[in-house]
Amino acid sequence: MKKEEKKYEIGVMVGRFQVHELHEAHRNLIDSVIAKHKKVILFLGVAPKTSEVNPLDFDSRRKMIQADYPNLVILALPDQRSDKKWSAELDRRVKEIYPIGSVLLYGGRDSFIPYYHGVHDTHQLDEGQEIFISGTEVRKLVSEEVKASSDFRAGVIYNAYNQYPKVYATVDVACLKENKILLARKPNEDQYRFVGGFTDPKDTNFEHSAKREFMEETGGNCNIEDVKYVGSFKVDDWRYRKGRDKIITILFKAQYQYGSIQPSDDISELRWFDIQDLLIEGAIIKYVVKEHVPLMIALLSDIGAFKTTDLRDHLLDIAATC
Repeated sequence: MKKEEKKYEIGVMVGRFQVHELHEAHRNLIDSVIAKHKKVILFLGVAPKTSEVNPLDFDSRRKMIQADYPNLVILALPDQRSDKKWSAELDRRVKEIYPIGSVLLYGGRDSFIPYYHGVHDTHQLDEGQEIFISGTEVRKLVSEEVKASSDFRAGVIYNAYNQYPKVYATVDVACLKENKILLARKPNEDQYRFVGGFTDPKDTNFEHSAKREFMEETGGNCNIEDVKYVGSFKVDDWRYRKGRDKIITILFKAQYQYGSIQPSDDISELRWFDIQDLLIEGAIIKYVVKEHVPLMIALLSDIGAFKTTDLRDHLLDIAATC
């Protein structure tokens, strides 16, 4: 017997509905399932974290749908690493709501159906329909528009508060040449810092991030090698001082090989500092931005610049009081 000829007591929809409002294709999908079954469940997929693909939490989407379909049973279905475990959990939850009755699972275009390994039959709802609206395109259009409404502003505030605190990863590079260290000065700053910046999702590892950032900020013509890890540090960056999100940087040391060094990106000046000059009383505090002082002390200790640990500890005590 063909699937369409079989009578199913229970209709189950599985989708994400990651849009700011229901569109015609969504309503057609829901209406067609409700017309065929007296018992209907809608499972909303829940991703482990918010992103541009999954910006809305479960409750936001549930309320959006229940505004038009107040009697519809709507449940959350968290994503899982394994398709088989996800399928087993879907089957379990269906049986938990309706223990008796045959079940037909519905999905739209590009839905869960190819990844489902459970016991129930499936059906793609949008076959033969002329209406297809891309959720990705809808989200993209919404993201480009700022609306002059209190609801819009409330939504932005809600999103800002309903996220886990984040740690932003950065890298800093101590480029060494003979007995000198290359430091950079940013616009509107009087002191210097290590060359570095934020890591990029396209980077393959932190060493890659360090080399990329160094090239970007020194004109792209300088070659470094022997990139080695020195340490990691929470950075007291003024831009993140009042919020929950923080920066943790990874400091690398590298040997200068060849090439011209020119300030670029957001750097105003690049300058070679003699290591011995930085060991003079008060020099580090004078020349290095406060947030990079612990990094500088760690570097000087790593390369054996301190003849005794007393000088290192003394500098750390001074830095702590700045």
